[in-house]
Amino acid sequence: MIEEFLSSSAEMTCRYGRQFASGLRSGEIISLIGQLGAGKTLFMRGITEFFNCADQLSSPTFPIFNIYQGSLAGEQVTLHHFDLYRIQSLHELEAIGFDEYLSSGYLSVVEWGDRFPEYASLYSATVSLEYDGDDRRRIIINHTSS
Repeated sequence: MIEEFLSSSAEMTCRYGRQFASGLRSGEIISLIGQLGAGKTLFMRGITEFFNCADQLSSPTFPIFNIYQGSLAGEQVTLHHFDLYRIQSLHELEAIGFDEYLSSGYLSVVEWGDRFPEYASLYSATVSLEYDGDDRRRIIINHTSS
């Protein structure tokens, strides 16, 4: 199933992230793709807001990987957030334990997930953020499994 939304502000992009998060379950792996500045981190902020993650979200481009602790309906939620922008090779990705984190059973969101197509079959959804004018973004969500 493919869904498409238009966002005209940072807050709206966050809101779409919160809306998207409402359907996520533990163990799902989500790929966020789009050009630099297209809104991937804003969309991710909406996901962390939905799960009441207390840590302030920042783009993990420099640390590559963040773990956020949150909750939903009184249950603890652990969220893994990857940013593969600075990863140069499959060997480097494997060296940070990417496979192990993805198979941990926790919810994982991978920015720049399209950089390593070897993992594409693991994604339960791909969220593409595209420029659609100066302040507008087109958000395309492709649910690849039920």
